[in-house]
Amino acid sequence: MLAQLTVIPTLPANLEASHLLVLCPKAKILPGDMPHAALLTSILVRRDMKISELAKSPVAANTADGSLIAWAMLDFSKAIFSQQVQLRKAVQLLLEEHPKQIAIVVLGDAAQLTAELALYVAWVNGATLPVHKKKNENKPLKSILLTGFEDEKAFEPVRAKAAGNLLCRSLTVLPPNELTPALYRKHIQKLSGENDWRYEEYDMKALRKMAAGAFVAVAQGSEFEDAAIVHLSYKHPEAQKTVALVGKGICFDTGGHNLKPARYMHNMHEDMNGSAVALGILLGASLQKLPVNIDCWLAIAQNHISPKAYKQNDVVTALNGTTIEIIHTDAEGRMVLADTLTLASREKPDLMIDFATLTGSMDEALGCRYSGVLGNREALLQRAVSVGQQTGERLCAFPMDEDYESALESKVADIKQCTLEGGADHILATRFLKRFVEHDTPWLHVDLSASRCEEGLGAVGTDVTGFGVAWGIKMLKGE
Repeated sequence: MLAQLTVIPTLPANLEASHLLVLCPKAKILPGDMPHAALLTSILVRRDMKISELAKSPVAANTADGSLIAWAMLDFSKAIFSQQVQLRKAVQLLLEEHPKQIAIVVLGDAAQLTAELALYVAWVNGATLPVHKKKNENKPLKSILLTGFEDEKAFEPVRAKAAGNLLCRSLTVLPPNELTPALYRKHIQKLSGENDWRYEEYDMKALRKMAAGAFVAVAQGSEFEDAAIVHLSYKHPEAQKTVALVGKGICFDTGGHNLKPARYMHNMHEDMNGSAVALGILLGASLQKLPVNIDCWLAIAQNHISPKAYKQNDVVTALNGTTIEIIHTDAEGRMVLADTLTLASREKPDLMIDFATLTGSMDEALGCRYSGVLGNREALLQRAVSVGQQTGERLCAFPMDEDYESALESKVADIKQCTLEGGADHILATRFLKRFVEHDTPWLHVDLSASRCEEGLGAVGTDVTGFGVAWGIKMLKGE
């Protein structure tokens, strides 16, 4: 639940707040209307800090009446990501005390942008994620008081974006026994009812009848056979385009017969993060009533080990008729996405974007601070990277030239699922997926190496970052 926002037009002379955040642009002198300027000056003198250093390190202190106040400056010559990190540091100085309310004072130029950045950081970090401790010390932020503005509605898009990020992270952190494919589908049905989305699903019986053999090969290893491809639709009467969002929703990934060691199986309940990103984007877009039609396709399954599980050297036939030689059962994500991409592209969207925690090689290439993007249109790739810079969710574009695909040549099928060597697997995986994108649909593939970053990333202070939601909403806006 996100904190309630209240805005007041002017800064009261006697503003009472137990936790106060004061923000202004980087400067060499303090603004004349800086709250508690004398106290701040004494702190800077004690620490031998220049005023402009507040753009690097926020400071906090208790006032005489016991309130906690934090001051920070923003350097607008730096990237949005750096500004988000600076704001997160400042907000966390206050949130460490688990306050019910914080007040935010914005001074100087670029007040609207500063307020939007600060509210997003306060909302995503003030909310709590599901935990299972007997004594939970984390308390959600209940309200935010923002001064210097008259219209609360001006910040509704920021709130919608924060709600999408929170939904993504809340689903991703759920333990695997609480988010099986069956339980996940119930969550999504509930969300669709609350947000007036059209809900449709293809269960295992339907997928077998459709001959969606790539998806079924993975899902058949689960005893309960509760996997499905879920299709959600959001329509807007003024929409001029349709965007398909596709998400990998592997609720737990053992690796199958090529069983992961314990070190790499830990946190594999987060392998459904791609689907959670797609849902977060859909929610954010719906709350903003963006004038775009959205089809959201979620590949929800588990990769288990069992007598029914698919195995190395199996040959399976995908929905589009392509035969696939199985090389490694832990490359299940591209299998469930293959048939899902086919279904999505057959609707002929104007743009299709898929999200997946797909390859370890992307993490090796980028670490956890960037995610990778590949696609079949150079202009789309350039825009994807630009939007990443604008939102603080940074993307690095990778090639996927045709000659890479020679590594996927099979002697017994149309294509190999992967190789055992593992080199450039993020590129090979995308070349594989491209086989299932029909009608030359404009398409981006986002490999979410930044879905988890210890101690947070950019605006978000939790290990699970919700990376991709803010980026995706900005991409839908087409700005």
